[in-house]
Amino acid sequence: MWKNPTPFFVAIFTATVSVLGFFLLLILFDLYHHYSHNYFYYIQLAIVLGFFIFFSSFFLIKKYITRRIKLIYKSIYTQKLSALERSGKGPMYKANFEEVEKEVAEWSAKQQNELIAMKELEEYRRNFLGNVSHELKTPIFNIQGYIYTLLDGGIDDSKINKHYLQRAAKNIDRLQSIVSDLQSISKLESGKMILDIQEFDIKELVKEVIDENEMLALKKSIIVGFKPGSDQSYKVKADRESIRTVLTNLIQNSIKYGQKTGKTLISFYNMEIKILVEITDTGVGIPENQIKHVFDRFYRVDSGRSRDEGGTGLGLSIVKHIIEAHHQTINVRSTVSVGSTFGFTLDKA
Repeated sequence: MWKNPTPFFVAIFTATVSVLGFFLLLILFDLYHHYSHNYFYYIQLAIVLGFFIFFSSFFLIKKYITRRIKLIYKSIYTQKLSALERSGKGPMYKANFEEVEKEVAEWSAKQQNELIAMKELEEYRRNFLGNVSHELKTPIFNIQGYIYTLLDGGIDDSKINKHYLQRAAKNIDRLQSIVSDLQSISKLESGKMILDIQEFDIKELVKEVIDENEMLALKKSIIVGFKPGSDQSYKVKADRESIRTVLTNLIQNSIKYGQKTGKTLISFYNMEIKILVEITDTGVGIPENQIKHVFDRFYRVDSGRSRDEGGTGLGLSIVKHIIEAHHQTINVRSTVSVGSTFGFTLDKA
């Protein structure tokens, strides 16, 4: 009762305290002035005063306090109701001061968190739009330059016409890659990409990816293979084509940013219910202060070199989204001038 006082209880308490105080003051006044004590009269007066204070307090609390609190509580509570509850089939709200205080505090904290999240989302949106504009601007500007040069007479110059068309085509391919990667991320984030979970041999899939990138590795004289002692075959449960995308991105990155005549080693580790897959290279490495950003969209450790290698800056972001769509984790550890290791987990079949 004291913890969750009702308007009736508050009015009773107010009237009682007021009457007792008034009664005590009258007695003290009589004693001080040596008047005769007419206690019956005092009792009658106290009763009348008590009723007046009770009804006045009860009316004021109900009309100006409790009613408004209930409206606030109902407004907040209604926002939290499910569709079932709003239809009248769910539990009815019941307000008292403690519940109202708790609900208002929770609602306030939720609104504050949503406000912070909206500010972060707005900042992310601005950065994303800026990055997309920057990434698209470069190939578009290059294509524009080559085409205009050809239109201005370069098309008749056999020394440059084919060369400029090849460069324009290369930039068109880059535009296509950026748009394709953006579509992939959009599908992953919206949940529209349906994963075809199946059992397969992860080592066999890695072999396929290595074979597909054999020419890329030969150009830099990089050896791509399995780490001795950690090359056992394991059956895993995942979307095979999505994991192919993950492996292709990671292995290609290890080759593109690897040192010439270096190595890329793939290893597997049995973690009871999961398999840990690691891709280790002997490349340039990633500075410690940049490791936390490697999975961000369009983030590049070395932007100039990345563009020269033909990257869109979205590959690792796609990798992270695919792994998280499988409810798995991915991590990276790296040392500058030594190399990097990317590792991700998959459910064991």
